[in-house]
Amino acid sequence: MILDSIKQAGDIKKIDKADYPVLAQEIRDFLIRHISKTGGHLGSNLGAVELTMALHLVLDLPKDKIIWDVGHQSYTHKLLTGRREGFDTLRKYGGMSGFPKRKESDCDAFDTGHSSTSISAGLGMVCARDLKESDETIVSVIGDGALTGGMAFEALNNAGKLETNFIIVLNDNNMSIAENVGGLSNYLNGIRTAEPYLELKEGIYNSLMRSGGEGLVRTIQKTKSSIKQLVVPGMLFENMGITYLGPVDGHDVNAVKKALNAAKRVKGAVMVHVMTEKGKGYAPAERHPARFHGAEPFDIESGMPIKTRDKANYTDIFSTVMCTLGEKMEEVVAVTAAMPDGTGLKRFRNMYPDRFFDVGIAEEHAMTFAAGLAAGGMKPVVAIYSSFLQRAYDQIIHDVCIQNLPVTIAVDRAGLVGADGETHQGIFDLSYLSSIPGLTVMAPKNKWELADMLKYSVNSGIPCAIRYPRGEAYDGLKEYRRPIEHGKCDPVFEEDEICLVAVGSMVQTAVAVRDELKKEGHACSLINVRFVQPIDEKLAEIAGRHRIVVSMEENVRSGGFGERFLDMLEEAGYAGKIKYIHAAIPDVYVEHGNVDILKKETGIDRESILAKIREALS
Repeated sequence: MILDSIKQAGDIKKIDKADYPVLAQEIRDFLIRHISKTGGHLGSNLGAVELTMALHLVLDLPKDKIIWDVGHQSYTHKLLTGRREGFDTLRKYGGMSGFPKRKESDCDAFDTGHSSTSISAGLGMVCARDLKESDETIVSVIGDGALTGGMAFEALNNAGKLETNFIIVLNDNNMSIAENVGGLSNYLNGIRTAEPYLELKEGIYNSLMRSGGEGLVRTIQKTKSSIKQLVVPGMLFENMGITYLGPVDGHDVNAVKKALNAAKRVKGAVMVHVMTEKGKGYAPAERHPARFHGAEPFDIESGMPIKTRDKANYTDIFSTVMCTLGEKMEEVVAVTAAMPDGTGLKRFRNMYPDRFFDVGIAEEHAMTFAAGLAAGGMKPVVAIYSSFLQRAYDQIIHDVCIQNLPVTIAVDRAGLVGADGETHQGIFDLSYLSSIPGLTVMAPKNKWELADMLKYSVNSGIPCAIRYPRGEAYDGLKEYRRPIEHGKCDPVFEEDEICLVAVGSMVQTAVAVRDELKKEGHACSLINVRFVQPIDEKLAEIAGRHRIVVSMEENVRSGGFGERFLDMLEEAGYAGKIKYIHAAIPDVYVEHGNVDILKKETGIDRESILAKIREALS
């Protein structure tokens, strides 16, 4: 196999041009075979094979830099930089990350897990290069979906001022920006980047400016732009001061190489528009790109997941209740940021298309857009993953909560999410959401409470956030389904020795801890917090009657529920009378891996909490 000969960066340059298609097929076969076992982002990587090969043929890594956006399309890059063996442990604890990691390889120039960051990061590297007077080539590779993010356009606007080379590759596998694929476009690209043309253009410009011909220069530039509007695709970028090349067939290695070499000659920011097909070469991924965006282990022949779900997950419950609310209330509208499938809003979109809004990868816009909907008399529900919601923090404060607008924020994937690692763990939301005055923050103990909280929030008339985890919905404690009262906790069991005070997903763990303590002869209370903000003042009174109090949350310690609860105990005069155990995630970035392993490593699993309680008892 040709792939066997690639041991490190640069080895691809030793391969004969005639063998490029063979290597591309070997890479696809390798990715399909391994990701079918480990899971991972398949569709985007199958589409970026030839593009990545061309980048590695044109560039000199690790001297030159590639910034991937979003980083999940970097699997071929990892293969071509000698990390083939790492795919056996892809996204497993202690194994290779599914995203670029600087600590993993010097060929990974920048860590990327959230979208729309690559152009900003690349521009920073370009300016650093110029300040150091070095000569490396900087390339930012951005997907068409990531280009919908406002941050990308902020960076493009800034990049238009450059007078030094910066290459932006637009990997377009869905959105059609331009139709002009063919001879005229190729002809213009060739002329505009040829050395004689560039030298003549620069010479004329300098001569005119030296002789006081600024007015003539402006006239020529204006006329040139008017003509280009008629014949050149990508004028949106041209008008921002960015040279546009393309579109280019992204599955033709030689065509992409030619475009990249041309782009290297441009003294300024240049965009190379590459057209690719998501899931290229694997029929199930071509037919179902959404399913193979982030795939679980699957059967290669059929493309179907190996593991089937017997029980509904929290996203399923959210989806069902949203459809019910949509049927009962015409004011209910749904907003998401490019995640209708992931957040469970696909069914709502199908049932109520006029009341569903996908704003693209633009969480900040999504939140202010929802605030506008609320100000206009609607009842918006914004569904966003916890780690992506971090981007909308200012909008939650400035546009939603200061005006006390009735926006419901459905915080999906809250807590540890597993294989996607540091950039995707939802372990900060209790801290940053609880810091916002006027925002009610809730966490359900099971699937029924999620349904009740969503209904409560939509009818509350105030800003509310409901955080719930990824994965199977807990169906225990069904008999303890008490009505939701604003700011009131839910005492599930009340005894007198040990008090477990648990937030949301940690109630299930608390039940397991309590069961074990009961076997050991200890009287144990279990309080379901429900409201992280405002915290029920009754909690301090209940906890104060116990010898040991344990707060449990799937969130970092700093700024989380446990810190605020301890303050409440101290103010009530109980802190010196009890032993307080704060079970929370340490203030660290948690790497990728199985969630059960991560809970053990961070000390919030059943056995870790029991060990702390037994130590306190002794």
